[in-house]
Formats: sequence, C-alpha cells, structure tokens
Amino acid sequence: MKMPFDFEHNMKIATSGGKKLSFKLDRLMAPPGGKIEFKGDFDPGFTAGLKGKEQAHERVEKNIGELSRLQDMLFAQNTYGVLIIFQALDAAGKDGVIKHVMSGVNPQGCMVTSFKVPSVEELDHDYLWRAARALPGRGTIGIFNRPYYEEVLVVRVHPEFLARQNLPPWAGGKDLWATRYEQINCFEKYLVENGIIVLKFFLNVSKEEQRKSFLSRIEEPEKNWKFSEADSRERAHWSEYQAAYREMIERTSTPGAPWFVIPADHKWFTRLAVSEVIIESLRSLDLRYPKIGKPQREALGKIREQLEAER
Repeated sequence: MKMPFDFEHNMKIATSGGKKLSFKLDRLMAPPGGKIEFKGDFDPGFTAGLKGKEQAHERVEKNIGELSRLQDMLFAQNTYGVLIIFQALDAAGKDGVIKHVMSGVNPQGCMVTSFKVPSVEELDHDYLWRAARALPGRGTIGIFNRPYYEEVLVVRVHPEFLARQNLPPWAGGKDLWATRYEQINCFEKYLVENGIIVLKFFLNVSKEEQRKSFLSRIEEPEKNWKFSEADSRERAHWSEYQAAYREMIERTSTPGAPWFVIPADHKWFTRLAVSEVIIESLRSLDLRYPKIGKPQREALGKIREQLEAER
C-alpha cells in the first residue's frame, strides 16, 4: 500500500528580500516504520526560514484558491474521497487551520466531524464505528477533528476510560495498544485501497506556546469560552501525552497513510504547511473533468439548438 504522492516536492516561496526560499515537504513527514523524537526531529517553532506571516499569507491564499479548483474536479471525477485527520493537544490551532485552509471549498462536497466524548450509543459499538459512519464518499472531502486516534491517546493517558467501553476479557491486557495500532493501520489500508486518500496531521505545539495561548484565552473576554478547567488538568499530563503521541505516530505512520508533524507555534506557518501538503496530495491524483462521448455531444448539440430557437 503506497500513496502516489511525491513529498520531496520543493515548496518555493518568495521572501521579502526577493529571494526564493525552498524546503521539501517530506521534512514534515514521520518516516513510516521509523523512530522519531519531537525535540530533535520536529521543532514546533520551525518556519522554514520565513520570518513572518506576511511572507506566507499570499501563498496560503493562493493555495485556498487552488484547493477550490481541485475540489471541483475531485467532485466531478467522483473516483477518490479524501479523509483529512487532525490531532493535537489543546491550543495547537486545529479549529483555526480547518476554518482558514478549507475556507475556499464548496460546503456541498466537504464535511467536518468533531468527535466528542463517546455517547451511550457509540460505546455500544466498536471504537471505529462512529468514524466509519462519517467517512467521506467518492468526490468529497471529510475532515476528522480528533477521531479514533483518541483511543490510543486520551484513553491511554486515562486508562480508567476503558471501563466505559465494556470490552470482553480478551480485548484488554498488555497488548491492547499494539492491537489497536494494528487495527487502525488495517482500517486505513482498507480505505486507501478503496480510493479514500488519508492525510493525517499532528499539530505539534510546544508547552510554552500552549501556556501563552491558555493565558490569552483567560485574559481576553471574547476567548473565555474556549478555555475550560479540563484543559488545565490535561496540561498536567504533558509528558504522558508526548510519549503517547510519539509512539502512536511511530506505529501508525505508514506508506499509504503517513503522519505529517506540523510545527504549530506559529499559526501562519501551520496553515501554510497544511495547505501545501493537501494541495500536493490532490495534484498527485491527476484529477480531471470527465469527458463525454460522441453520442452525448450530439445530444447536447440538439438541446443547444432547441434552446437557441426559443429566442
């Protein structure tokens, strides 16, 4: 299972000094089957040499327009579906990325699903059930905000949540997490082999930047609604989450559905990087508008004659 994408693509951006800045998108990809270290391999403050959001804004706006064009062909061709997955700790900017980068897409062909605490009905099913129900169809884009990966992240940091899932005796134990990694990989392999393109983004925010964002949410009245005491409590488990994310990415970054670890300390660069990966992925699909045959063209010609005769 290998994607048709070439993430050695060079992203070239004109800097304020008129120079061309370039870096390869595969710098942001977690190598399938490899080991990673967030501190050494993926710097949350990385900006590829760009000094400010002004240099990235024009490129992002261009990408938004290009995404609209590609989505139109994706819908018309009706061959592929695209599933975009976002995972992050609180205050990494997931909602802002979704709102901004996807602002140019046609709502008729795109749906965002934010996964909350499982309902009673959802807990009566396997943990992938609710995600499977929300998968995008051919020609459409589906965006998952914290989907089934929470089952190897939040549930791992808080194993007491497993009690609510009413699992049979053989489904738990020391092999639980390895089993779930394998199940998720098989699920995504199945999707890719059936034409659902899976793009996975972990927005990698530093602990200091999260602290600043939390303070901003407290100090600015219009942002108070974004903050809850639960956010502060989860921050106390920072090290545990870092370990859980690292192992999750190492075990589930595959050739067909790799993880992209996106620097999230500078939101303008986060949006730029995410938009670049999405655009390059869609371009690699060689999307085209369907061509009609001779009989259809002749039928359209007759209809045109009829319409023109009504003048």
